[in-house]
Amino acid sequence: MFVPSLIHHQASQFSSDSHVPEIFGVLCWNIHKKNTVHSQFYPYLENFIKEQNVDFLLLQEASFRDKRHCVLSGFSFDAAANLEIKGNFYGVLSASRVESKKAWAYLSVGKESFLGTHKSLLMSVYPLKDGSTLLILNVHAINFRENGRYNKEMERVFALLQAHEGPMIIAGDFNTWNKKRMRKLHEVREKLSLTMVPFKGRDKVKSFFGNHLDFILYREMELLTYKVDTNHGISDHNPLYAQFRKK
Repeated sequence: MFVPSLIHHQASQFSSDSHVPEIFGVLCWNIHKKNTVHSQFYPYLENFIKEQNVDFLLLQEASFRDKRHCVLSGFSFDAAANLEIKGNFYGVLSASRVESKKAWAYLSVGKESFLGTHKSLLMSVYPLKDGSTLLILNVHAINFRENGRYNKEMERVFALLQAHEGPMIIAGDFNTWNKKRMRKLHEVREKLSLTMVPFKGRDKVKSFFGNHLDFILYREMELLTYKVDTNHGISDHNPLYAQFRKK
């Protein structure tokens, strides 16, 4: 349970595009383990994808058991499990219309205070038309620990990403529920030359004491549009959507 028997999960049996399109959409969402138990999850997601240009689904607290539990037809996925219960795995999952070239799954060094579980990170790279790669990091940051431990985990995020040259997206639930955590996130953002998608309070991003928890950060791309959808009734977090154009 506390260290899953398999951390990196992958399925790529679906036909997918050869490279990330010039204009692409990203949906980021902490789904609170509802993808296999909530009857409206897949209908909602399918409808959202029809209405929006979605090429990447970056999910936190996803449930996945084996290769049959892919998100949707036409999407490959990589996942990093931080929890296993009776053969069911839970963690971050990145699904895409383009199969990843490489992916790495990581567990946090620190553990949560109550259950002693780790959090997970998933780093994956995808081919772009010009031969370069897009790096995406799917994050569910450590929550019930002191600020010092949070800072160390965020420094590890920087260490994992600093060598990458080119376009990058970091997205997920950062558990930035106080000002010190928020300052650390901004410190890492500045070191990596990332820009935050500018969701505002009125957008109803999941927050704690006025601090947003969920973010999409990016670099070397043009942000075309963004939104937060509240019309789902599935998770206590709302899905974040952003559309980009490769510069």
